[in-house]
Amino acid sequence: MNPMKRWVIVVSAIILVLVGASVLGFRIAVQTLKDRVVAALGPGSEVAELKVDWSSVELVGLNIQGPKGWPTARTLHAERVKIVPSLRSLLTDQIHISSITVEKPYLSALRLPGKLLMVPSLLETGARKDKDKRSNEEPSTRTVMISKMALEDGVMEIFDATVSKPPLKIRLEQIEAVVRDVMAPPLKGRTQFDLAAIVKGHRRDGRVKISGWVAAASRDSSSHIVLDTADLVSLQPYLIKKGEARVDKGTLDLNLKSEVRNNKLDGNGRMIIKELEFARSRSYLDTFMGLPRSTVISFLKDHDGAIDVDFALKGAGFFSQRDARYPRRGRYGGAVGREHQGGGPRG
Repeated sequence: MNPMKRWVIVVSAIILVLVGASVLGFRIAVQTLKDRVVAALGPGSEVAELKVDWSSVELVGLNIQGPKGWPTARTLHAERVKIVPSLRSLLTDQIHISSITVEKPYLSALRLPGKLLMVPSLLETGARKDKDKRSNEEPSTRTVMISKMALEDGVMEIFDATVSKPPLKIRLEQIEAVVRDVMAPPLKGRTQFDLAAIVKGHRRDGRVKISGWVAAASRDSSSHIVLDTADLVSLQPYLIKKGEARVDKGTLDLNLKSEVRNNKLDGNGRMIIKELEFARSRSYLDTFMGLPRSTVISFLKDHDGAIDVDFALKGAGFFSQRDARYPRRGRYGGAVGREHQGGGPRG
């Protein structure tokens, strides 16, 4: 055989072996990375597939099961999560992630007095690992900066145990959200957020838009919440006490701007209730938002079937249901009271 041909065969064989070894090594590395991702996500986590290339990492079929006692089977699910890091930053003290895009996510949350729980297995695992690291190692100076996080066509279910038992379920669909400038651990700076979604209701669906910023280090924040024709039947536990007249139909518009500075809440808003209809009366003494049902009905007849109320929120930190009600009752009660006595508020 010609010597040149022999060398060609040898070199070709070596290349084939190296390519085969590289492919095998890459697959092993990807599987190892997948196992580590699942471990980092905590108990009950699954990733159907992990795709890695030179510019991005994709998690396909991400699923995190709910812990015992959680109101749903899953706390988090996403069809696809695409992470685009800045490769240069991996060698520095600040890791920069250009974007994280989450396609068709589902997220469940549980509100308890004083706190809102989301993906508890992930948060508890992370907190435990951080505690172990702090006890055994010097604190790391490395930070992670995420320029943009986007949620596309998402669903979120919020179970609020502060207003009813079993917890009241509020479902948001078609969520489109963007969060910018997220840093971990939180340092100085503000994280901006914008969200738009459909609010599901018993009789009709409404819309919600939320925007603002939060400074995680100082816990200061600013937000603007707009509700458009939300179903009042679904939201009535936030407006009425147990034993008051039940709502059979109605819509709620809300425009609320609020800020938290030094753990002090300061907010102002406007609430409009329209098309209000009560369920069949159980007693002549039935009340709605603390006022006689008959008085509310008379007020509606004289004001084109609408209750239009300006209100203020004052308090410490994450305001409670009672904090939100008090100013509404004060102004609304005064207006309806004057109307009942013949003084009459402005329509």
